[in-house]
Order: sequence, then structure tokens, then C-alpha cells
Amino acid sequence: MVSVLLLPFLAAMFLAINMGASGTAPSFSGAYGARLIRRERIAGLFGIFVFAGAIIAGKKVVLTVGRGIMPEEVMGITLTTIVLLSVALSLLLANLLRVPQSTSQATVSGLVGPALYFGVLKTDKLLLEIIPMWLVLPVVSFIITLAIGRLLYVPMSRRMPSWFLKPASRRAVQAVVIAASCYVAFAIGSNNVANAAGPIVAMSLKRMGQSASETNMTLLMIFATLMIAPCFAIGSSLLGSRVVSTTGREIVEFGPLGGTLVSLVTATLLLFASVSRGIPTSLVQMNTAAIMGLGVVKEGWGPILRRTSVRKLLSIWIVAPLVSLSVALAATALADRLGLLGLSP
Repeated sequence: MVSVLLLPFLAAMFLAINMGASGTAPSFSGAYGARLIRRERIAGLFGIFVFAGAIIAGKKVVLTVGRGIMPEEVMGITLTTIVLLSVALSLLLANLLRVPQSTSQATVSGLVGPALYFGVLKTDKLLLEIIPMWLVLPVVSFIITLAIGRLLYVPMSRRMPSWFLKPASRRAVQAVVIAASCYVAFAIGSNNVANAAGPIVAMSLKRMGQSASETNMTLLMIFATLMIAPCFAIGSSLLGSRVVSTTGREIVEFGPLGGTLVSLVTATLLLFASVSRGIPTSLVQMNTAAIMGLGVVKEGWGPILRRTSVRKLLSIWIVAPLVSLSVALAATALADRLGLLGLSP
């Protein structure tokens, strides 16, 4: 029965690969859109900083995903596999459509489905913290980027046009933009690795029962992170280039400092959500909101809102979490009817 126990771990790795593909866009779309980094170099840098962010700042989000939406006592092997695969399939759909998707929203939706089925949904954390954060942070990202763009970006572009028009001739500009992209990858690690690690930790805690101490939980979190974080780099390498081109070049043409502005605003907001309250939240939505804010500064409201890419992003953001919830709910009901939810090695 060892092979049965491997299923949720393989599902978590599959999910992490898809998250790596989706997360590449918000981290490196600025640098790639500004043509300051080649696509083949993105995966390595992305993976390193995702791993660092997960180890250093990811504990609170792992606890929220593992315990804050439904009790870990429910997370058996079969249900954990169902949740992880439901999320992974919804993200795979978005990646194939070349649309960066919110891994956190898909994961929370995938957990809500089984929690509703068993009647164990923890509504306080979901309704009072997670969903309000989802609604507020993209708006904050848009407003901050729009304000900074109008107050600093436009005046600087007029006073120092060479910094904006010829970034390749200025090594300092290139270094700053790439460093900001790595900062975003670090923030992704602090938040999104938990989407795969959280269910694994919850399942492991259930199996340990009364013997699950604080030390054991910490070791489980480290083990899950070590297993899952490298898969982000694999996903970035396999599928990330398709997604990064959509955000980096199809919504608005970036300048180097514009890309840095987008990266700094979105990563800071994501780290705030991770470290302060442990809220799994959507970096890609904050990132795209910031891109739209910068696009409004450069092109105006009309051209940005009429872009096909923007409309496709908004539609997939609505559909993918519903797909994740529906698949997880249906699969849980089917597994329960077949008597598979109690399966253990």
C-alpha cells in the first residue's frame, strides 16, 4: 500500500509544477516585457527564490491552508489527492490557455468543495479574512501603481528618457529590474508553496494523531517545502514561457522601471498577506491590476479595457476557481459513495 500513500505527494508535485508555470508571469513579466532577461534564465532564478521564500516566510500560510479552511482530521489520503488534483487540473487549463491564474483561489476553492460536502467548512477565516483580502488587495495594487505612475513614473520618464528608452545600455537598471523580479519570486514562495504543502501537512498530521507535536509539525512543513518548492522551477521551465508572454507583452509594453514598479508593489502586498495573517491570496491578480494601473498611465482607460488579453484574464479568473470547487465536490461525493475516503496504507 506504499503506492497509495504516494498518490497525494505526486498530486502535490503536479500541482506545484502548474503553480510554477502560472507564477512565472507575475514574477518575471516585468523583466521579460522590458527585454532585460532571456526566457531560458527565468526558471532557475524563479526556483531559487521561491524556495527561499517558502522556507523563510511560508509557515503561516501553510497552517491556514492545512487547518484554517477545514479540520485536518478530514484530510485522508484519498481526499488530499482529490483536492490537489482538482486544483492542478484547473490551473493546467489556465496555463494551456496562456492565462496566469490565482493558485490560492483555486486551492481554497478546492478545499471548500469537500468542506461543504462534509459540513465542516471553517467560515470565520474564509469570510472574515481570506475573501476580503482577495477583494481589497488587487484594488490597492491598482491604486498604488496608478498613483506612483502618475506622480513619479511619468515625470521621471520625461526627465531621464534614456533610462526608459535604452535600458540595455544601463547595467544598473537591468540589475534593479531583475532583483525586483526575484523579490516577487520570494513572495510567491512565502504564499503559494503552501497551496500544495498545506494539504500534505494536514494529511500527515491526521496520520500522526496524538503524537503530532509542534516539532513534528515544523519538520513536516520543512519536508513538504523541500519536496514541493523545486517543482515550481520545473513548471516554470515547461510552461512558464507561454504564460509570461501574455502578461508581459500582450497587455502593455513595459519599460524597465515600469516593470520594477509592478514587481515591488505586488510582491510587497503578497508578503504582507503571508507574514501578517497567513492569508493565501492572489499574486497574479494583484500583478495584473498593477500592470493595468501602469497601462492606464501610459495609454489611458479605453485601450487597456478593450484589450482581448484583459477580458480573457477576467473570465478565466472567474471560471477556474469554480472548476476547482466543482471537481473537488463531485469527486469527493463519488469517492464517498464508493467507500474510498477511508483508504489508508
